[in-house]
Amino acid sequence: MTALPADVSLVVPTFNEADNIHELLARVCAAIPAGIRAEVVFADDSTDHTCEVIEEAARYSPVPVVLHHRPVPEGGLGGAVVEGISRASAPWIVVIDADLQHPPELIPELIARGEATGAELVVASRYAAGGDRGGLDGGYRKMVSSTSTLVTKSLFPRALSGLTDPMSGFFAIRRTAVDRASTEDEGLQPLGYKILLELAVRCRPRGIAEVPYAFGERHAGESKSTAREGMRFLRHLITLRTADPRARAVVFGLVGLSGFVPNLALLWLLTTWAPGLHYAPAEIIANQAGLLWNFALIDSFVYRNQRGHRRRAIRLLSFAAVGNADLVARIPLGALFISAGGMTALPATALAMAIVFTARFLVVDRWLYRRLRLRETVGRETVPVTRVAPEKVADPVPDPLG
Repeated sequence: MTALPADVSLVVPTFNEADNIHELLARVCAAIPAGIRAEVVFADDSTDHTCEVIEEAARYSPVPVVLHHRPVPEGGLGGAVVEGISRASAPWIVVIDADLQHPPELIPELIARGEATGAELVVASRYAAGGDRGGLDGGYRKMVSSTSTLVTKSLFPRALSGLTDPMSGFFAIRRTAVDRASTEDEGLQPLGYKILLELAVRCRPRGIAEVPYAFGERHAGESKSTAREGMRFLRHLITLRTADPRARAVVFGLVGLSGFVPNLALLWLLTTWAPGLHYAPAEIIANQAGLLWNFALIDSFVYRNQRGHRRRAIRLLSFAAVGNADLVARIPLGALFISAGGMTALPATALAMAIVFTARFLVVDRWLYRRLRLRETVGRETVPVTRVAPEKVADPVPDPLG
């Protein structure tokens, strides 16, 4: 007999969470109201025996369990969540951590709030009225959390206007919203552990609701919030913010302006240490320092996800060629505007710089870093999925809502 599809899929990313699995599954099973079909999808990146513990606990769980161990943890915890979502079968998907800082007892309320309001995204918030972030370890983590939230909301004021806690790792989202992002040219591109930000910006959920909750203390194991994850988070912010071509053009221009600093510094060194060197070759050499600076920033941050189709050396040489062509084209183009257009030097130079900048941006953006569709991010099969069925039929789970 074919099992009925689930109403709710719980996606749990795990990394060395063996000591939390039994308690998590017990509380999840107790939280699911009678009559609600649920499944738990573990997306595992562990290097310990977490997979074995999940398989053991799943045999006695009244809720079906799907276990997927990723041999390559691409995209960090966010990548695990996206792969878990691709294996979920229900119209509602709840993302929850395995460390029990997110109370499973809140799952029915998240779904109920979404059904009552029609929202496609329901977030468990530490910052909404009635919420509490006491489970954060010490003042440092609280400061980092508050600062990250402030920066994120300021960068995405429209997409996150209905969220008080865009850094939450506990939320429910409708499958329809996730599928909407999957049809876009870029799809989902998770990086690091703040997957809610990725989903909220790229999925554009139609309606956002929140449920306050108290962020609990970790049951076992260690926090995954590290300096490395912090850097991933910053790169993720830049990637999301520059997803729009207009935003990329602005950042491209700002990076170009910052390149004047190494350019002028090297020009000063050359003219100081080699006073006999003519200005023209000195400026050409100094311009390479600015180009190298610009390339390092643009390649590492703005176009981080568009680098795979060309080797780094090819990208650098192509970027340098475009940049030097820019330098060569500005002067004759400005002269043409003066002689043929009757313009004075200042507006002619400004117009030439604007045209050359636009051409350089388009060449870099549309050719050098052409934005390929990343179909493999969602739904990519890496290893077979193990669906673990319970060994025994448990008594009906009581409805915690009464």
